[in-house]
Amino acid sequence: MAAAPHPIPGPLADLRVIEMGQLLAGPFCGQLLGDFGAEVIKLEAPGGGDPMRQWGREQSQGKSLWWPVVARNKKSVTCDLRQEEGQRLARELIARADIVIENFRPGTMERWGLDYDRLRADNPGLIMVRVTGYGQTGPYAPRAGYGSIGEAMGGIRYTTGDPDHPPARTGISLGDSLAAVFATIGTLTALHHRERTGQGQLVDSAIYEAVLAMMESLLPEYAVTGYQRERTGSVLPNVAPSNVYPTAAGEMILIAANQDTVFARLAELMGRPELATDERYSTHTGRGARMAELDDVIAAWTVTATADELLERLHGAGVPAGRIYTARDMFADPHFAAREAIVRIAHPEFGELPMHNVVPKLSATPGTIRHCGPELGEHNADVYGGVLELSADRIAALADSGVI
Repeated sequence: MAAAPHPIPGPLADLRVIEMGQLLAGPFCGQLLGDFGAEVIKLEAPGGGDPMRQWGREQSQGKSLWWPVVARNKKSVTCDLRQEEGQRLARELIARADIVIENFRPGTMERWGLDYDRLRADNPGLIMVRVTGYGQTGPYAPRAGYGSIGEAMGGIRYTTGDPDHPPARTGISLGDSLAAVFATIGTLTALHHRERTGQGQLVDSAIYEAVLAMMESLLPEYAVTGYQRERTGSVLPNVAPSNVYPTAAGEMILIAANQDTVFARLAELMGRPELATDERYSTHTGRGARMAELDDVIAAWTVTATADELLERLHGAGVPAGRIYTARDMFADPHFAAREAIVRIAHPEFGELPMHNVVPKLSATPGTIRHCGPELGEHNADVYGGVLELSADRIAALADSGVI
């Protein structure tokens, strides 16, 4: 496992981002930009801050282990956006920024006097990124929309899980994260446009649409043929063999040999080369139609050896296969180590805290993790004094009045 990389500026180091969202959808977009060097100034409510400071399944010393990750590389500044003076401070910061990210319910920014038209009047090149459940327009726009609802509306919940059980969810906040990734793509695209024109624009990322964008051919399948994708458990319909198989020691491994040439290599390895020329299994369509019986044939072979023995043979034969990893497996895996997929970052309470590294890897201008998520208001003096050039007395007065 790699230690924290030496801090370098990063390709987005000339950008200033004001992050006004909370929980995950907006802040994950801010994390991605910060990973590649952007100065991300996170505005948080005085007293409590982003609820993500308390979220997460496991906590240590009463502190979230999620917060150090999603708030990494950011500066924390307290600002009460419900007070007029807090709104004025936000406008002044945004006037000096390239990007503002928010994920409040539509209309909230407008009520605070922080609508795009007003902000753009002071900063024509401003890019405003808005991440919500349903988007900024349409009849559902005013509704509260969490990631789970977007996952259901976008189609991924209906198609996830076993066919004899209700729809399942993945063990992560998939909808929020997808909306943040698409928001980041939109931000970088808008930056490219600004380089040519000098003009900013709005980036409107809806959770349900981000999920829908991942749903492959679900819509034309239904419109053209009437086929409705259903839950299929651990397999994809008509894609075989590609499943989880048992081993002699009770472990499970994944084998994905659905391409014709790859299936031929698997059949040879199994000592059953005739399967590759058998008309029942020789084509993609044939294997898909006989998925269950083909899986039974493969399982009868895999159960005769251990996972280690099978994987060595499969990899040697060029058949895609692997284990189903847990966190423990990731920490022990040499490929994770060689790629520095996990890094340890200094943390004031936890010592060196492991977390996933920045992706994707860039050869000339890689991203870095410069520090873990900050304490609430840790950068008040730095930002208000440095960016807005407020005096120490003025900052103290704002703190005393509860604005920051």
